[in-house]
Amino acid sequence: MGIGAEKEIPAGTVMTAGKTTTGFGWRIYGLGVMALGLACLAFGNFDPGQPVPRNLPARTALAYAAGAFMVVAAAAVEWRRTAAWGAAALTVYYALFVVILMNGRLLLTDYAVFVTYENIAMQLAIAAGGLIVYATTARIDAAMAARLTRLGRLAFGICALVFGGAHFVYMNNTASLVPKWLPPTQEFWGYATGVGFVAAGVAILTGVQGRLAAILVTAMLASFALLVHEPMLLADHSSHWNWTESAVNLAVIGAAWVVADSLAPPRR
Repeated sequence: MGIGAEKEIPAGTVMTAGKTTTGFGWRIYGLGVMALGLACLAFGNFDPGQPVPRNLPARTALAYAAGAFMVVAAAAVEWRRTAAWGAAALTVYYALFVVILMNGRLLLTDYAVFVTYENIAMQLAIAAGGLIVYATTARIDAAMAARLTRLGRLAFGICALVFGGAHFVYMNNTASLVPKWLPPTQEFWGYATGVGFVAAGVAILTGVQGRLAAILVTAMLASFALLVHEPMLLADHSSHWNWTESAVNLAVIGAAWVVADSLAPPRR
């Protein structure tokens, strides 16, 4: 099923969660953002992917407020009756405040550094997941829901391309994260996962085997959690960075799963 398949839905039809939401992607997405908010509350600090100036007045209080907001909105996503407004709130927060206001300003100073785009892509992927969850759970016109879902898929596809590019640009760092015991070499898996992200991005953007690509990206990100993030967290559970990286990865797993769910054939 390709990206354009949503055109088959008759215009004027009202979308409901029961008809369109399949799988558990939105549950994982909500848990990931909730974990990220809890990390902000536990450490009294923003997620490193949300670069707020150190000298900003009341920065710590704002970090607690942001963490509480993410926890409440993500918890709302977990409950079907409030999933739409929770997803809408997270989409606005990540797209407007995190991607545009927080990370956008870095483009003026660090536009030549690829990690700037990687950080933006991480946050944009979470926004894209929220947009799709909203589109597939809110009682809105089917044509509008289809357009919003397609926009979310396209945004995630672009993010996948950036993730793949980061693996090649920062191959030394990428390879060092691969367990040394995993054959054949750390560099092999660094390049393989980079190619996987790029191929998935192309597939999702073009709609050619898009669902399969999203499923494989979900599985690949889940393997990162098991092989990279969880061992780092166990090695140093006092690190704010380790907690937030693990939580962000879980949220992006959920976003990728949501993309895959949105491409599933409609239930008869």
